[in-house]
Amino acid sequence: MEIRSNIALKVCLALILLLIGLTFFGCAGIRSSPEGGSVGTIADGTLFLCPSIKQAGGGLGCTAPLLEGKLVAVNTSDGSRLWEVSLEASRATGGGYGCASQATPVAIYGNPAVAGDLVYIAGYNGRIYAISASTRLSQDRYVNETNPQPIIGGPVVAGDRVYLGSADGMVYALNGASLEKEWEFKTGGKLWSTPTIDGDTLYIGSFDKKLYAIDAGDGTEKWAFPTEGAIISTPLVYDNTVYVGSFDRHLYAVDASGGSLRWKFMADSWFWAKPVICNNVIYAPCLDGKVYLLNAETGSEVVDAIDLGSPLSSSPVLVGSSVIIASEEGKVYALDATSNQIRLLAELSETIHAPLGTSDGVVYIYTGSQNLYALSAESGAKLWSLTIK
Repeated sequence: MEIRSNIALKVCLALILLLIGLTFFGCAGIRSSPEGGSVGTIADGTLFLCPSIKQAGGGLGCTAPLLEGKLVAVNTSDGSRLWEVSLEASRATGGGYGCASQATPVAIYGNPAVAGDLVYIAGYNGRIYAISASTRLSQDRYVNETNPQPIIGGPVVAGDRVYLGSADGMVYALNGASLEKEWEFKTGGKLWSTPTIDGDTLYIGSFDKKLYAIDAGDGTEKWAFPTEGAIISTPLVYDNTVYVGSFDRHLYAVDASGGSLRWKFMADSWFWAKPVICNNVIYAPCLDGKVYLLNAETGSEVVDAIDLGSPLSSSPVLVGSSVIIASEEGKVYALDATSNQIRLLAELSETIHAPLGTSDGVVYIYTGSQNLYALSAESGAKLWSLTIK
């Protein structure tokens, strides 16, 4: 699952500025002090989470930021913290009455990927980390050795490779054991999207307004589908169709084999979250506060959109026949995919931007107050909570 802190809202706002004409990565003030927390991934009863926490530091009234990037392992059965591993931190340095921060802080925005004993993490500092869950030993390297650029999306693992996109516009395939680069593919814009692997094809959206299908084996382009806006959401692949939202306010259904348009649907705002599918219906939350229920084959609305009155940036999850959806204002809903009736499941009264996660009938939610909740997907009862600091 994907989990981000409340500071991730600043990333959203920065992106808005970019889309109306500013250049995000050219703004020194934003680039030098990224903030945020990552998403989490569940594997074998353990939730792996990468929060980044801002702290005060420095002397003589100086408050240089300290961003402590770390990997935290949480027991999903009771919410106990199993262990944690620090990645890096920036610390105030210098003497006299001056202070400066020299090291690059590690902010993690994408979800970890787990393969066997290894947990892979992509950092805003341009590094990829591989950490052993059993020994806590780690290795890391820059994916772009000559010109490191931020990595916003998370890595994915398929076979013996790790795949990810970078703000340098490149898609990288790395050896899962050595982290050595095996191939790279250049797009025409920055990459903030987490890729999706389906079979032998990698799908990823770019700031150049295109959705790419890339051969996962050798990195060659299969096709590129143009939209009219930047794409940062993670594609959903189902029944030989790729579904992806664009910042042109459309949700697209694209033929996975040849890259032709099957249909597109226009909303009142951006599709930020990754949709889910159940019973041939696409459930697509939107920043306009509505959940759109679309026929997966035609793109037509099955029923009128459900207006929840608050922006929906968190990716939902499917638990049985229920679509669990969280609004930014902190309300959690269960939408019955059989009847398309919706009910309030829980009210956390904390901002929720992070994608949800689920396992064994439990929904995991990370809030803007850095609290991790485990809720029953059926009753909404709080099973446990943990403050991640």
